[in-house]
Amino acid sequence: MPSSTTFEQKKQFLFLFLCGLFLTNALIAEIIGVKIFSVEALLGTTPAQLPLFGTKLDFNMSAGVVNWPIVFITSDIINEYFGKRGVRRISYLTAGFIAYMYIVIYSTTSLPPAQFWLEVNSKDSLGNSMNIDGAFNAIFRQGLGIMLGSIVAFLIGQVLDVTIFSWLRRRTGSKYIWLRATGSTLFSQLVDSFVVIFIAFYLFGNWSVTQILQVGSINYIYKGCVALLTTPVLYVAHYLIDRYLGKENAHQLANEAAASSFTAM
Repeated sequence: MPSSTTFEQKKQFLFLFLCGLFLTNALIAEIIGVKIFSVEALLGTTPAQLPLFGTKLDFNMSAGVVNWPIVFITSDIINEYFGKRGVRRISYLTAGFIAYMYIVIYSTTSLPPAQFWLEVNSKDSLGNSMNIDGAFNAIFRQGLGIMLGSIVAFLIGQVLDVTIFSWLRRRTGSKYIWLRATGSTLFSQLVDSFVVIFIAFYLFGNWSVTQILQVGSINYIYKGCVALLTTPVLYVAHYLIDRYLGKENAHQLANEAAASSFTAM
């Protein structure tokens, strides 16, 4: 068995690694989220045309959903080994960095472009005329509504996820990892899927309630399916952590996290 000093060092490294993975993917998802892609085109299938709220919708998703599953998987792993306090700390820190990122990026869109940069990038790969500064601004100037929607939805989703995860853990103990991880994710993402577009496009935009329900439903169906399909990743992560810390130490850390979460409830 490794010494207590070695175990503490490994525990600290594990927490830093998981927090870095969480923070990095959350920020990347926010940046790339401006692109909308077709899931059906990616898979080579026909449009879904799901009948929802009086119309038929396809799976046109924000690119941010590509790596967002890593965020909620990492959140569940942090909760499992470091408790509610660990998840809340990184969640609040990430929300602050998201706000900072939006402010810096939005500020750069107001910088005057260099003339040579405009000239060098005056044409695209097909030879068509292009305004590189206009393209940069169009991509990154997302607006206050989307920024606020993203931060509020992120925080609400994380608080719900960690609370439900801890509640299920209190009733299942160390068993049924898939239940508390998937159950907490499905519930928190239900709220997250609607809050972000409600704030961004209803309160600060001109979308109708019907449009909010339509797009939010498609987003949630996709996130729910991904949450279910990525459940095996949790077991792989637990196996790797057991190997890294030692099974006995890993179980001790998980039990301490559970005890601290129960007292915080």
